[in-house]
Amino acid sequence: MFLPVLNVHASDRPGCNKWFMPDEGEPHKRTWMAFIASYNIWEERQVPEVQRNLADIAKTIAKYEPVSMLVRKKDYDIAVRLIGGVDEHRYPIELIEFNMNDLWVRDTGPTFVINEKGQKSAVNFNFNGWGEDQDHELDAQVADFVAKTAGAPTIRTDLILEGGCFEIDGHGTAIMSESCILNDNRNPNKSKKEVEYELKKLLGLEKIIWLKGIKGKDITDGHTDFYARFARPGVVIVSRDTDKSSHDYKITRENIDILQSSTDAGDNSLNLIIIDTPWDINTRFGTKDFAAGYVGYYVCNGAVVMQKFGDKKADAAARQKISKAFPNHRIEQIAIDGIASGGGSIHCTTQQEPKA
Repeated sequence: MFLPVLNVHASDRPGCNKWFMPDEGEPHKRTWMAFIASYNIWEERQVPEVQRNLADIAKTIAKYEPVSMLVRKKDYDIAVRLIGGVDEHRYPIELIEFNMNDLWVRDTGPTFVINEKGQKSAVNFNFNGWGEDQDHELDAQVADFVAKTAGAPTIRTDLILEGGCFEIDGHGTAIMSESCILNDNRNPNKSKKEVEYELKKLLGLEKIIWLKGIKGKDITDGHTDFYARFARPGVVIVSRDTDKSSHDYKITRENIDILQSSTDAGDNSLNLIIIDTPWDINTRFGTKDFAAGYVGYYVCNGAVVMQKFGDKKADAAARQKISKAFPNHRIEQIAIDGIASGGGSIHCTTQQEPKA
């Protein structure tokens, strides 16, 4: 049974400044995912591998917490086959029929927030296909559907952005990319001050550290979760591109400079853990949009699920640094080359629902 959705605007909700987004490492009720790879978006060689990757991510996370996975009716049998039946060694993976365009629940799904009373709501950031760059009529409905299924009232906002645009520490500080949020393809005629005011209320923030990012080089216009992530307050894991021919070579170094000179909401300097991108990748599924980086990990209950690319030296170095950053978590390192070939990471395919 679905609970009714309460549609409210952040600026109109009583006590809205008490809502905040918990850090990803805080306890989860479950993880949301989507099992889909459309042939009109993905290449034929990519689709079967993307489906396998999604199943592998879901089964890995389900070792630690429940997973609710949206799946199109036409893909249901494939999902069942790849995920398998009930496994006593993992939490349940719930398949929920829903029609979608693509798999990126980090961007299409809602952002869950909680308040001091332990109540939960979900922010709908009005997904528009990363600035009208991809068909999104169905994906625009995902946030409300997930919120309704979770029994969380929806908080409305005029802002247009995606979950990959921001990274928060759960204690008042966020890192965001100007190139995706302060972009006319999302929020035309809105000043940085206006955007900051609304985001601070929606996510319970006191300070936003802005990275410049880069427009037009990938479909996201430079999502933050590809560049920098909080391991915990004051500790930021940052990607550094090793390929001098890449547009991200300069950008990732600018990010490091910005973060090294920044402080958090408590006026504390940031401790950076820099992880270099791999040199060797699997080119079988395409390289044009390949997202080769280790920052797109996902933190679930008791584990960090991160990528490996087949570059043994880089994979091992990244694992060691992630392990050091999360000493109380088990590290699960898996290959998702199909998803990476489409420009995404494990983090992009997931959306946490915190425990209220």
